[in-house]
Amino acid sequence: MTTDLLNDTAAFFGFINNFGLVRAAVELVLLVGLWRGLERTGFDRRTKRTTWLAVAIPLLAWWGGVWRLAVAGVFDSRALPLIPLSIIVPLAIGSFLLMRSQRIAALLDATPPTWLVGLQVYRIVGATFLVQWSLGHLPGAFALPAGIGDMLTGALALPAAFLLASGTRSGRTAAVAWNLLGILDLVVAVTLGGLSRSGLLHGLGVATASLSYPLIMIPVFTVPQSLLLHGLSLWQLRRAARRESRSGGSVQADAHAALSIA
Repeated sequence: MTTDLLNDTAAFFGFINNFGLVRAAVELVLLVGLWRGLERTGFDRRTKRTTWLAVAIPLLAWWGGVWRLAVAGVFDSRALPLIPLSIIVPLAIGSFLLMRSQRIAALLDATPPTWLVGLQVYRIVGATFLVQWSLGHLPGAFALPAGIGDMLTGALALPAAFLLASGTRSGRTAAVAWNLLGILDLVVAVTLGGLSRSGLLHGLGVATASLSYPLIMIPVFTVPQSLLLHGLSLWQLRRAARRESRSGGSVQADAHAALSIA
């Protein structure tokens, strides 16, 4: 890839990242999908509205708050572990609240599991790490696994959703494997990014990674949000498998009863 093409590609990613276009599109799809999913439940209108607001308001406040801090350069400081905290705290709180909610459980039961899988096609934008590495702006020890892992996860999102839509056990297995791949990618990227940013890999000849706005939005917002989506997808798939298992057991019991009567 020529230098001019790399610079043009970097400028494109810089434009969409500076204005948060991809993140805005993802949040819009999430909120529209949330409402459409609620429409598939048996909730009354008031319950649908309050549930939607209970998710939408914290999500938008989280996004806006992190965005404001990132633009102000708050995460550029290495004096405090702000980046790890920005991942761990919302992930812990979000997981605890979402997975204890009966309304969210009912929402997931009523929503096609392909939605949460296919949505993460946005991860393909992780190619920006590869572009920055090619331009010499990021160390390969961090940018290569982060960029390749994100691109692979994003590229496989729609095929995994297609296999899952078949309703077969192998399709569900593929979706679980895709989720685990996506989680592994994020864990590896965050770990290598942290080690590189702190300079702990400097002795191995690895340059220090320096992330500022807009790239810093990926670890401090996109990563924890993507992990939450993976967690919800795995929970949804597990609930579906349990319902199928109970249904199969019930059908088998009915068949045995019918044979005994005959």
